[in-house]
Amino acid sequence: MSFDMKNVVDIHVHAGPSVAKRRVDAGDMLLDAQKIGYRGFVSKDHYFPTIMGTDMVTKFLGNGSCEAFGCIVLNNAVGGINIYAVDAACAMGAKIVFMPTISALNHINHHTKKKFVGAGELKIQEKPIYYLDEQGELKPEVVQVLEFLAQNYPEVTLGTGHGTVAEINKLIDKAVELGLQKILVNHPFFNIDATIDDMVRWADQGAMIELNAVVFDDVVPASHHLPFDIAKEVYNRVGYQRIVVDSDMGQASNVPLTEGLQKFAGLLMEKCGATEEQLKVMMHDNPAWLIGIDQAKNGQTGGDHNG
Repeated sequence: MSFDMKNVVDIHVHAGPSVAKRRVDAGDMLLDAQKIGYRGFVSKDHYFPTIMGTDMVTKFLGNGSCEAFGCIVLNNAVGGINIYAVDAACAMGAKIVFMPTISALNHINHHTKKKFVGAGELKIQEKPIYYLDEQGELKPEVVQVLEFLAQNYPEVTLGTGHGTVAEINKLIDKAVELGLQKILVNHPFFNIDATIDDMVRWADQGAMIELNAVVFDDVVPASHHLPFDIAKEVYNRVGYQRIVVDSDMGQASNVPLTEGLQKFAGLLMEKCGATEEQLKVMMHDNPAWLIGIDQAKNGQTGGDHNG
């Protein structure tokens, strides 16, 4: 089964330039996305804010039909959980602020035996970031960032990154308390060790749950990737109203991003029974709302769980 990719918004694209090996740069991605009919995408880099690059490729390569957007990830390369980096990135137009990914202690612990495919070739070893204190509460610098977003950039999405379930629980609780509405839980079933009940709870709190194509064996065969039954369970238990489907692709060794995402969409139709209208919510409406290119907010109240 095939899904028409027109108007797709992919908010998790790993395009270069980067110190990590990437299949395409943001310019190549924009040209490809325009041909297919994408509405937009977010280019994510684990080391460097992407806003300047995406603004430039949209200005000089865009035809008006599709836009490239940028974000920041709070890893060591930008000073970790650094409010000054967040301030600058948001002022430049960042659409998403991600909590630590490659610098997260949880991420590092999950890659002690096998190097992370998205890691760059750098000289200095990562300093692990764990953002709860000894009492299990958010460290002050995390609260400071959340308060800053709530007061100044409530339209910017908070991405949960690669932390532990304990970190994400506290992060979402505080974000919701402060009134932040745009929260994206990044692949909670992959290297996060969240249960389906965790995901349902976060969705009920108002967060969007990410289903990312790259980690499923049916899309990108690999010994450490996941069976599609997990995607089916997330779809059935969380409900399409609170899901964002994206690629999380761009790794040099993987299939082309747009090809992988379209294959994933087809599998969701074939193996989960997702309809075209439901896929449009997960691949058009929800991601468009998260990055502020749609006036309508879909699934705000969490919707009904379709399973």
